[in-house]
Amino acid sequence: YTGIFTPVRELFAGTQEARTRGYKPGRFSFNVKGGRCEACQGDGVIKVEMHFLPDVYVPCDVCKGKRYNRETLEVTYKGKNIFEVLDMTAEDALVFFDAIPSISRKLQTLKDVGLTYVKLGQAATTLSGGEAQRVKLAKELSKRDTGRTLYILDEPTTGLHFADIQQLLTVLHHLRDRGNTIVIIEHNLDVIKTADWVVDLGPEGGSGGGQIIAEGTPETIIKQKQSHTGKFLKPLLNLPTGKKTANKKPAVKKTATKKPAAKKAKVKVKK
Repeated sequence: YTGIFTPVRELFAGTQEARTRGYKPGRFSFNVKGGRCEACQGDGVIKVEMHFLPDVYVPCDVCKGKRYNRETLEVTYKGKNIFEVLDMTAEDALVFFDAIPSISRKLQTLKDVGLTYVKLGQAATTLSGGEAQRVKLAKELSKRDTGRTLYILDEPTTGLHFADIQQLLTVLHHLRDRGNTIVIIEHNLDVIKTADWVVDLGPEGGSGGGQIIAEGTPETIIKQKQSHTGKFLKPLLNLPTGKKTANKKPAVKKTATKKPAAKKAKVKVKK
């Protein structure tokens, strides 16, 4: 989805061995005949149908899960064949393709959104909802920015470590600073507290919600007694009493308070 596979295939097709054999970029795709393993049709696995149980997938006996035929795997770039490259994580591939701007630039965007652990050949169906959103965000980051784009994200922090969340926020604020608008539906207080504008929906979740309980800056939300979000957001802002704090950078503090599981807050980051 990020467009990395195309320049990788072109790179392999440009090697001396590939040119000698007359291999084109399509030879290094597991979606078309020619270079892929026909026994598994490039999937690397074989489906075993069960009568009373869910189907089972086992590694292909012919390619041993490598998805390509023997002739294709004989072509290497910097000592690695196409399967070994697709089995790399984005972080490892960024080092491997450091001298290829058309590839490294897109890999850098994956790193920027905290997806360094994702493998280049990983199936999209194995990604979580949050990961899939960040892959799409990485694709947008690799495009030429217009400064007039509206991004809508639904809980992009799902499954992220605290450090990765901070990295994602850096990317989102960078997009905001370039003139774009970002709307986020999110529970995570670390995201909410850095927003320019918060819309708190409630008073409960599901059929018991849907009303705007409070809206404004995070500093405004914590003053609204009817806002559940404000109640749990207040300890994180660490605001001094009786002083203006609009320009004060929020400090992150740990809190043992448990937030309602069904509550959501709409977060808008705009310029």
